[in-house]
Amino acid sequence: MPIDRRSFLVASASGYAGLHLGEPKLLSADDKSSPEGSTFRQGTRGGKAKSVILFFLCGGASHIDTWDMKPDAPSEYRGPFSPIATSSPEIKLCEHLPLLAKQAHHLSIVHSVGGTVNTNDHHAGYYYNLTGHVPDETFKTQGNDRRPYSDDWPFMGSVVSSRANRQTTLPGAITLPHMPSRKPYTRPGQFAAKLGVEFDPLYVNGSVDQPLVFQAPSLMVSGDVTREQFLSKQQLFKTLDTARTEFDSSPQVRIWKQHQERTMNLLLASETTTVFDLEQEPISVRERYGKSINAMSLLLARRLVQAEVPFVTVFWKENEKIKDKCKSAGGWDTHGNNFGCLKDHLLPEFDKAFSALVEDLADHDMLDETLLVVNSEMGRQPKIGDRRSGGVSGGGRDHWTHCQSVLMAGGGIQGGQSFGSSDRFGEYPSDHPVTPADITKTIYHATGTHDLIARDSQNRPFSLLEPGNPIMDLF
Repeated sequence: MPIDRRSFLVASASGYAGLHLGEPKLLSADDKSSPEGSTFRQGTRGGKAKSVILFFLCGGASHIDTWDMKPDAPSEYRGPFSPIATSSPEIKLCEHLPLLAKQAHHLSIVHSVGGTVNTNDHHAGYYYNLTGHVPDETFKTQGNDRRPYSDDWPFMGSVVSSRANRQTTLPGAITLPHMPSRKPYTRPGQFAAKLGVEFDPLYVNGSVDQPLVFQAPSLMVSGDVTREQFLSKQQLFKTLDTARTEFDSSPQVRIWKQHQERTMNLLLASETTTVFDLEQEPISVRERYGKSINAMSLLLARRLVQAEVPFVTVFWKENEKIKDKCKSAGGWDTHGNNFGCLKDHLLPEFDKAFSALVEDLADHDMLDETLLVVNSEMGRQPKIGDRRSGGVSGGGRDHWTHCQSVLMAGGGIQGGQSFGSSDRFGEYPSDHPVTPADITKTIYHATGTHDLIARDSQNRPFSLLEPGNPIMDLF
């Protein structure tokens, strides 16, 4: 039968140039050669999460204007927004998040995340929050020219999916609706790196103008290619490959063959085209989420966890129509007109879509086994005024990696609670300070990802994340 062009056709997008480093081997839980001091003791029980949905608010979401408001701070800090009561007595949210306020009994908010990086900028903020590892000196010396390297620490989604027991033909980690950011400024931290390129996420692109259409950029099969023709071409490839016995013995080619096999499984699996077809969802459900690409990405994320994909990342896709208004790329990097951009665009879209996801998972009895995480590469500077947008008169907030909040729900997390606090201005963590390493370890604990030991190409064991501890009070 023909492969429908309109349906989703996927292949591995993990052949990112230069990101292969040998063949790291994952040790089994009972491997006696694991080094002492492994972060989780063998046999430690984790949470209930079978899947994770990470909603990453690209640009740096303002914690002080959303879920860590300071109504008693001076006006030059607190801004014009007011907090509102929610379905949890412990949680207060911004007045422009009324739908999420009704779901607050499912939420747990960590207010005391200190993610200070040496550049106070996006690249390093991405890396720290996506891997749990403090960025090295190259982030400071190279700035936005700092590319992803093969010996970077791996993305948490790659770690979780590498350890998951999966029955599905779909990849273990899927990222949508885009890869932050455009080359040559691709954000480090979102790849498997030293864990091995075979554990890179599958990248799926979505469009602001066509929010129901998702495509993998690495391979698209034309609508006039039939399944039989496709299989015939694959047989030809196999015949050619038999003539390369010596070449095929190399580790790089073995990994490439793994990608080929995964590609074929994806293309030929009915599960693939079905799960990505959002038009199968009732119109009422799609309307509850909203019409934007970010909203449809969250709906697709719900479908993917229903298909038992262990880790789905939704990177907020910027709207270029508002980039001049916000002095940003059209996302959460609100250097100018912070309050207008939040009130008119960012918060309504987020509120509608994310509250729908929480409600939808709860209605499907999936929330207890799905961990939701809302994070960003940084918070925003609590004192209003960014010199890049005219200072105080520009109404913007600059970068601020020194304090941010992380939202969690489901996956064994106890809802309706706040953990830790920032100081009275929202500038620095105060009570129960934690780091991105602690957040990452909390995600690992929720998913039962206890064995964090791998081996490098020289067969030497190393820990995938030495620092940090899970925040057990959340469970």
